[in-house]
Amino acid sequence: MIGILLLLLLLLPLFLYIAAPQIRKMLSSGVCTSTTQLPGKVAVVTGANTGIGKETAKELAQRGARVYLACRDVQKGELVAREIQIVTGNQQVLVRKLDLADTKSIRAFAKDFLAGHFLLTHLLLEKLKESAPSRVVNVSSLAHHLGRIHFHNLQGEKFYNAGLAYCHSKLANILFTQELARRLKGSGVTTYSVHPGTVNSELVRHSSFMKWMWWLFSFFIKTPQEGAQTSLYCALTEGLEILSGHHFSDCRVAWVSAQARNETIARRLWDVSCDLLGIPMD
Repeated sequence: MIGILLLLLLLLPLFLYIAAPQIRKMLSSGVCTSTTQLPGKVAVVTGANTGIGKETAKELAQRGARVYLACRDVQKGELVAREIQIVTGNQQVLVRKLDLADTKSIRAFAKDFLAGHFLLTHLLLEKLKESAPSRVVNVSSLAHHLGRIHFHNLQGEKFYNAGLAYCHSKLANILFTQELARRLKGSGVTTYSVHPGTVNSELVRHSSFMKWMWWLFSFFIKTPQEGAQTSLYCALTEGLEILSGHHFSDCRVAWVSAQARNETIARRLWDVSCDLLGIPMD
């Protein structure tokens, strides 16, 4: 019996290697097939110096948009911008400093352009309305199913766990998207949240264990280009306006948790966020 178990353990890596292409194909479904071109359009992509953000920015530039790479590391952003310019032939790829953890940086970015994501979107709303039809695409995650909104511990001041905080933040992204869609109905600005899939990115750069797990299962993980497809789908696909506020995965509408469908929580989270940032609630 022990011998059989050892044999199975030895054969497992071989099985995974052989099965990997089919498993990856299944996990990487969902491709943006839109042929929409974007001359005269402006796109702001946060976290654009690496991973999904970089691939999204590259594709938008390829389609003729003026693309602003909103990056914390401007030097790295400039290198990426130059790379995208060379690959796409689009010289309108620009870099602006933006640290979403710093409200001063967010306000400076918004001012220069004419919190996290909430404050940035709020400050750019009038410009988005003026240039309608406009779209806001927020990257969430399947991990939102494990998230909860604890209003008594919203900023983790009483207890904090990095993994759970990530889940809570992704739930907040979906709730923000839905409430924003409700408030902007009829304005020409539509909003969407997306789950990009499990992507080979810098998300795990601070965890040695997660780096090892990512390497172990690398055959099954999406590339950044594959991970960008649903964001691009929501940004480019014509006729998607009627689905404003919805959540997408693999380029189609996806199911969200019960908390993510709670309008009362969404409205309260909006009001609390406005209060924390000192901005009008309506």
